[in-house]
Amino acid sequence: RPRSSWRTCRRTKEQERKYDRRAAIQNPNVEGVQETAWAAVVPLVAKLKTFYEFSQKLESSLHCLLDILTSADSTPTQHLEQKQALARQFAHILHFTLRFDELKMTNPAIQNDFSYYRRTISRMRINNMSSDSGSEVNNELANRMSLFYASATPMLKTLSDATSKFVSDNPDVPIENTTVCLSTMACVCKVMLETPEYRSRFASEETVLFCLRVMVGVIILYDHVHPAGAFVKTSNIDMKGCIKVLKDQPPSSVEGLLNALRYTTKHLNDETTSKQIKNMLQAN
Repeated sequence: RPRSSWRTCRRTKEQERKYDRRAAIQNPNVEGVQETAWAAVVPLVAKLKTFYEFSQKLESSLHCLLDILTSADSTPTQHLEQKQALARQFAHILHFTLRFDELKMTNPAIQNDFSYYRRTISRMRINNMSSDSGSEVNNELANRMSLFYASATPMLKTLSDATSKFVSDNPDVPIENTTVCLSTMACVCKVMLETPEYRSRFASEETVLFCLRVMVGVIILYDHVHPAGAFVKTSNIDMKGCIKVLKDQPPSSVEGLLNALRYTTKHLNDETTSKQIKNMLQAN
């Protein structure tokens, strides 16, 4: 089925769920309306729970990957050359993370549906009613999920926090091992995207988006763990070149990535960031 049809189908389901939820809030004593809204929201919450739990697995996997790719037995560049399968897994995690967050940012109904679910569960408990939901989310998990989805980019925040935690928990590993690993990956992606000879080998536009997402992902992680960030002149990342690569793409395909650099980095608004870089990232 064409991708546009899936988008239309998804929008229709979201609109139906929004209507059901609104009707249920306005008619709290009409049992049929409540049942319809509940039946629509429960499967969604099950999916939200699955993705939240998956984010915890990504955090653990990222820690394992960084542990190997930054170990002292080789330089970060040697690790990336010698352990290409692991580097690719790292890239796949970043690609999924940026893709997930792009979709999340365009779907504000997620938090509204989850809030409705929590209110309904609370009312059922007060009235000693059964939710008949085998995967009911308890209060503790609901609180953690609520914090997770409150972030504009929940998966990216998870990885940023995990990378920062890895650096702070491993003081015996020089921070340069981590930052050089990240900056090298950013450089490789940039060169592949801006060099016609390499780019001509890409099988599809999806491969281009893969490289773009990985590049932006490692930039954001670098900016969170490097004391001075990714935007200073002494940064190992050519930020002007990376932003130019993004700006050279169709606007519709990179707006989410540019927003990720604008709003989820740590040092963009520092005084040490040049006006040129700030201007390049200004929203049109």
